[in-house]
Amino acid sequence: LLVAGIALPAVGGAGLGFVSATNELNLKPTDLVEPPPAEVSIVQDARGKEIARFYEEYREVVTLDQIAEVMKTAIISIEDYRFYQHGAIDLEGTIRAFAKNLHAGGVSQGGSSITQQYVKQVLLNSADTDAEKDKALEASYARKLNELRHAMAVEEKYTKDEILGKYLNIAYFGASAYGVEAAARRFFGVKAADLTLPQAATLAGAVQDPNATDPNLGRKQRERLLKRRNVVLDRMAELGKITPAEAAEAKATKLGYKGTKFPGGCESSRYPYFCIYVRNEILRNPDFGKTAKAREEFLNRGGLTIRTTLDASMQAAADRAIKKWVHPSDNPVAAEALVQPGTGAIKAMAASRPYGRSKARNEISYNLVADAAHGGGVGLQAGSTFKTFTLLTALGQGMKVNDGLAAGAGFRASGYAAFKNCKGENIGDPSHTVTNDEGNPGWKTLQTGTWGSVNTFFMALEQRVGLCETIKTAKSLGIHRSDGLKLTEFSTFTLGTNEMDPVTVANAYAAIGARGKYCAPMAIGRITDRNGKVTTYKPKCRQAIDPEVADAAADVLSGVFTEGTMRTVGGIGRDAAGKTGTTDSSATAWFAGFTPDLAGAVSIGDPRGSQDYKLNGVTIGGRYYGSVFGASIPGPIWKDTMLAALKNVEPTSFTPINTERFGGCGQSCRPAPPP
Repeated sequence: LLVAGIALPAVGGAGLGFVSATNELNLKPTDLVEPPPAEVSIVQDARGKEIARFYEEYREVVTLDQIAEVMKTAIISIEDYRFYQHGAIDLEGTIRAFAKNLHAGGVSQGGSSITQQYVKQVLLNSADTDAEKDKALEASYARKLNELRHAMAVEEKYTKDEILGKYLNIAYFGASAYGVEAAARRFFGVKAADLTLPQAATLAGAVQDPNATDPNLGRKQRERLLKRRNVVLDRMAELGKITPAEAAEAKATKLGYKGTKFPGGCESSRYPYFCIYVRNEILRNPDFGKTAKAREEFLNRGGLTIRTTLDASMQAAADRAIKKWVHPSDNPVAAEALVQPGTGAIKAMAASRPYGRSKARNEISYNLVADAAHGGGVGLQAGSTFKTFTLLTALGQGMKVNDGLAAGAGFRASGYAAFKNCKGENIGDPSHTVTNDEGNPGWKTLQTGTWGSVNTFFMALEQRVGLCETIKTAKSLGIHRSDGLKLTEFSTFTLGTNEMDPVTVANAYAAIGARGKYCAPMAIGRITDRNGKVTTYKPKCRQAIDPEVADAAADVLSGVFTEGTMRTVGGIGRDAAGKTGTTDSSATAWFAGFTPDLAGAVSIGDPRGSQDYKLNGVTIGGRYYGSVFGASIPGPIWKDTMLAALKNVEPTSFTPINTERFGGCGQSCRPAPPP
């Protein structure tokens, strides 16, 4: 150190920072701030089975005893053979490098110890800006002296074994592999504990210039890596760590690079749509970090274990049901979400198209099941599933299930003041006539109007209870547009003219199944950080609807299976309620339904544009349909899903309707739904 320090002023030369280095020369240990290196975050289903991984740098931190002895020997032999004998600086190596640098007139050789290299990697990994990264890599004596100061502190703080382990976990080996465990898997498909002599020598050789020897880049890089491996083997033999015969045998082997793919993002997950939802939930939710940057680092660098709400058996049920009714090659796409009433836990997210960017495989590149905030698109008009919110509003205002009104063959607003939006503006359109796609005109009650899904009845009912009041009911159950824009407040709101996603609709119906208790959609149950600290996330719930109003709505909606639009499909052999939804001219079709144990929503539409590519005269799932309705495809998908998903779940009954308050005779008036 004294030789280096005294000689610095004599070297001269512009741009090398010699003067500043001399002025700042301070050879006392300086603490090194060591933020943990970026590490892979693992996503699991509700039972702890891995479903995806997120990372900025693919790294799996391992302990020193999980690294093969031959790997430790190889890296020490080539990088710092006196590692266990010297302190923070290898005096022999430094003087040798210093002499060469004097001759070169700059910094051409580092002479760095493994400790110094560790310091360099920490400073590089800690850099937030390009300027900071350049400073961590610049060829200057100022940087080298700074590294030395930190290295002295590191040597005082840790044992040699601890330093070696930290270095092997932070070093970059090329081919996107950070740390020796990731490198062993990437290069050779093995754990770091199982590396052989030629494999260990290869990785030890790669750290000097990992970009120049990156085997993933091509033939020239592989040739360089092979030569570098052999240099390491020769050095190990020279130091007596292996015999010349062992070196020769190892050098005779092929490089053996496998390029094993890292388990990774959502495209490689078995559950890509749920994976996309989880990723976006963390990136946008302040619960996981105050800023967007903090949340991204938390996810991609945190080494987290993320336990989600995904139920693999329920997911399989949804996948099978969709596959039965809609083919991946079909232009129309079916999507389904399952949500648990009372918690908002998302149990499954499925779609008929595979996720990805390959047009040849008919893949789709956004989340078909969720809103734009969770990686989705603009959504699909939800159709008559929105009539449920008008039904709830009417019951909440004191109407009984047998109260009703006359429904004509067509409905036309009596004037612009017939409907008012939530700003109090008149938005009725007396020039537009609403007609019935399903059901017959005449006197309809809340029961019969709902069972027949009569458009004109619900337009008149919405006019009576109030458009804004109906919108408020929907909002209280979490209804929002899939594209993130404000809900459109037209008189046809009750007919489902707003674009929705299955998660949002399923969650709203789940709240009815939970007797009016709304819980925000929830995909993450707990997160364990790299240090083992566990954070549990509880449901965020509130009472949105009077429980007895929800009970009455469930009673009415249960008749959809026996008396209404789903009677040809049938029930599921336990208490269940729901509503079909079909938009004008079958542009889209839906079914949303619930039991006290599980709710689900199924949509189908053409992602090329539902208004331009309507579901008329189409073949879907190998079956021809003149027109697709809610009970044509979405209803059967929902039924098949529920039968399988709830197979091992003990049935829970709905709370009976308060007949004194809402009239009717409840479930006892009607036969049980057929299985």
